[in-house]
Amino acid sequence: MKKFLLALFFIPLTALASEHVYLDKAPVNLDDYASIQRGAKIFTNYCLSCHSANAMRYSRLEDVGLTEEQIKNNLLFATDKVGNTMSIAMPPADAKKWFGAAPPDLSVVARSRNPDWLYTYLRSFYLDDSRPTGWNNTVFDKVGMPHVLWSLQGKQILKAAAHGEAEAHGKPEFELVQPGSLTPAEYDATVADLVNYLTWMGEPAKMKRMELGVIVLLFLSIFFVLAYYMKKEFWKDIH
Repeated sequence: MKKFLLALFFIPLTALASEHVYLDKAPVNLDDYASIQRGAKIFTNYCLSCHSANAMRYSRLEDVGLTEEQIKNNLLFATDKVGNTMSIAMPPADAKKWFGAAPPDLSVVARSRNPDWLYTYLRSFYLDDSRPTGWNNTVFDKVGMPHVLWSLQGKQILKAAAHGEAEAHGKPEFELVQPGSLTPAEYDATVADLVNYLTWMGEPAKMKRMELGVIVLLFLSIFFVLAYYMKKEFWKDIH
């Protein structure tokens, strides 16, 4: 019985180890509002057709410097009101029939997957004739999602020598066989902006919360000093 329980304990650890892949560090900077704005544009143009973000309202983008008019003119493709959430018109039943599974909501994808995973994943699609979509991914093997950003990145293949490296948890190598509209450096910067936006979208109030936390800690520090000397003054005749 003890051996059985021990085996159950190690099963999740084994699964996690088998899913380990090489991840690049995502250059996330939530203070860079221009990057978040660019990422929002990429998201609404390329992701929002299939993936919703039902926990996010367009109006929240005013927190990163966009005006209501800018949001209406540049980002409102799936609705007509700035106060609406980022929902999609595609019924889940149709999505499941077309793709095999309904595309997940991306409201908190950066919190569930982490930014490094997203940054590497969006740069690791490669041509694979064995897949129904013609695409595969070294981070998410046998992924069902096609490479929606291929026109920007271009088409790349996984080098033959890299297959073994990927299995050994090394960094896979790709070869660009058809350039996209962006250079590799420009594409990496675009993905960085998108991941920056997804990270911000997962918790839009994070930066304000952290600023408020600093203010509270400073207040408590000052109050502690005042309380200490007040206590000494109140108890000076007793001590």
